[in-house]
Amino acid sequence: MQSTQIHDVVTNEFGQVNDYIMSQLSSDIPLIEQIGYYIISNGGKRLRPLLVLLAARASADLDPDKLEKAIKMATIIEFIHTSTLLHDDVVDESDMRRGKKTANEEWGNAPSVLVGDFLYTRAFQLMVSINSMDCMAILAETTNIIAEGEVQQLINCGDPDTTEESYLKVIQYKTAKLFEGAALCGAVIADADKAHQTALQDYGMYVGTAFQLIDDVMDYTSTAEEMGKSVGDDLAEGKPTLPLIYTMKNGSQDAVDRVRQAILTGGLENLDAIITDVQACGAIEFTQQQAQQQADLAIQSIAILPESEYKQALIALANTAVKRKS
Repeated sequence: MQSTQIHDVVTNEFGQVNDYIMSQLSSDIPLIEQIGYYIISNGGKRLRPLLVLLAARASADLDPDKLEKAIKMATIIEFIHTSTLLHDDVVDESDMRRGKKTANEEWGNAPSVLVGDFLYTRAFQLMVSINSMDCMAILAETTNIIAEGEVQQLINCGDPDTTEESYLKVIQYKTAKLFEGAALCGAVIADADKAHQTALQDYGMYVGTAFQLIDDVMDYTSTAEEMGKSVGDDLAEGKPTLPLIYTMKNGSQDAVDRVRQAILTGGLENLDAIITDVQACGAIEFTQQQAQQQADLAIQSIAILPESEYKQALIALANTAVKRKS
């Protein structure tokens, strides 16, 4: 299955999710709607809500009630994700996302944080309407762990001695955990058996990890237009991502010194040289290999699912996660 066909298997459901997302942005406060529509409508792959739909469909035939719950859950996941983006951009002082100004650049930090809070709390309102304590428990844990990951990343910023293990923990908490929660909730809503729930939970964690590994690669291999953000953003924020950690282990002494100094100071003065350093020492290939391993594990984890076009879409999604350029 081609990457362009992944959405096709749930086209109708995905359209309903997009409509429902827009309907749930309504508020008596115009600024909430304005910022909410701005960031929700500003592109994005909607991978996490897509994962809810594919996981639910791959688990069982959905009756109208379960389908409605899956659509609500996909919306919940997108709102949680969007709220984290709003908060992240404030913390990171980002000025561009998906090729457009960030909400904090356009309206300021305070409105961005508060609208992020609105989306987060709206997600929990919708969660109550699904009436699934299992999903509530999953997403309560998920959102708590995401917050822990954000704090750990903040601690790691500016620390060139951050280990690979600490880095992986951050991306598993901060990014992959929501992929995991999306896939697991899709399975729960479909009343999948425990073995299938575990398979999809594992799939989500592996795919989310692969996705973030490639995201970190693109900071040193893609253009601003391809990424929709400035080249070197991670370096500017002093984030010790895997390509940099690998370079400090395997690069020349000059490369090690440049990377360490850049992480310590969060500067871009040597960006071009560091991009060359990262590419020259094999850090890109190593990180891509780690991402491919995660994608392979994701595919292996859902081997027990019955054969269907939805399972094939999940396999294609895992492969796409490591082949993407944006």
